[in-house]
Amino acid sequence: MAEATDHLSGSLLLRWRGCLAVTASVQQRLELLSGGVLMLLLGSLPFVSRNGLGLEIAAAGLLWLLWSLITPAERIGAISRWVLLYLAIALVSTGFSPVPLAAAKGLLKLASYLGVFALMRTLLERQIIWWDRLLAALLGGGLLSSVLALRQLYASTEELAGWADPNSVSAGTIRIYGPLGNPNLLAGYLLPLVPLACIAVLRWRRLSFRMVAAVTALLAGIAILFTYSRGGWLGLLAGMALAGLLLLLRGTAHWPPLWRRLLPLGALLIGGIVLTLAITQLEPIRTRVLSLLAGRGDSSNNFRINVWLAALAMVQDRPWLGIGPGNVAFNSIYPLYQQPKFNALSAYSVPLEILVETGVPGLLACLGLLLNSLRRGLRIHGQQGLIAIGSLAAIAGLLTQGITDTIFFRPEVQLIGWFALASLGSSWLRD
Repeated sequence: MAEATDHLSGSLLLRWRGCLAVTASVQQRLELLSGGVLMLLLGSLPFVSRNGLGLEIAAAGLLWLLWSLITPAERIGAISRWVLLYLAIALVSTGFSPVPLAAAKGLLKLASYLGVFALMRTLLERQIIWWDRLLAALLGGGLLSSVLALRQLYASTEELAGWADPNSVSAGTIRIYGPLGNPNLLAGYLLPLVPLACIAVLRWRRLSFRMVAAVTALLAGIAILFTYSRGGWLGLLAGMALAGLLLLLRGTAHWPPLWRRLLPLGALLIGGIVLTLAITQLEPIRTRVLSLLAGRGDSSNNFRINVWLAALAMVQDRPWLGIGPGNVAFNSIYPLYQQPKFNALSAYSVPLEILVETGVPGLLACLGLLLNSLRRGLRIHGQQGLIAIGSLAAIAGLLTQGITDTIFFRPEVQLIGWFALASLGSSWLRD
């Protein structure tokens, strides 16, 4: 009975899907147009203004609506269901927000990102080749961004001094920021590209394409190192560690069980030794890592701690509904809780930001989305398993950096996360 009710409600909600009949040639043209818009969007993420990105995102959403009008509704996958659940929770949070108009702006922004996610899902369902094309566009933008960022190593010290905190334990560290204008944002943008580029090296057949992907992974990794973003370093480490571990398990599937258990342990041991040597022997890395242990003695740490305390107070006052989605709502409410001289545009922690915006239900929905994505990704085998590994590694990297920063909510980073989720949710990734 319950299944019949769910089916009926789903049919009523999706009755508008496929209401327009068009020829196969029109569908093909729409597919090419959608692919072109998404490739342009992913390739231009670091270079286009916010207004330009907004137009590209809006175009993607409109194209998804057109796709929906000409194609019948299909079964909604588990990942998409969790996404829709979070959207519903954000809608309720907006309705009960103390600043509903500000929250409505955040809800509109969230819906626009989900429009891109939906178009990615629709396009990837058509042909698996679109995954490679979208990734190629993404890596092209990443390669150019890495080159521009690394060129800053030859720029004047004064030009880069804006990101050298004189009150920090790591005072004097020169940090590159590339076309994005912020070293943490550059690291957040590049870190998911490194494991994805490594997967492209393994997946793509043409030698020229594989070489470009390899160069992108190398230069992006070096650029992340010179951002001196602690969260970016940890994110890159987490993403590459997960990718390496899954690739090891994939490559040794035929080995005896004992050796399969020992190999990951050996890899982790070697990785730990290399990491320890890097921290102890390389002065810039040692200084930056030690700043993590300085507590409030480091100005960056002290700033984040004070912002987190204020954000926790916001959560305590509205634990179930939150204040509504988006930075506009946050900026409207945060001044009521902030400690003197600690202005902030966000909670500087993705889990904490979700709690502030949509309360405990929103955080639980996000956790459900992540766990479902992980479970699905780990079940994928064969050639398509490489796509799952790259997507999981990208998400792991973004999540790790997101523990102590909210760079993820910037479109240049968030849309890469939605690309990874759309990849994991595609039906051609068979269990």
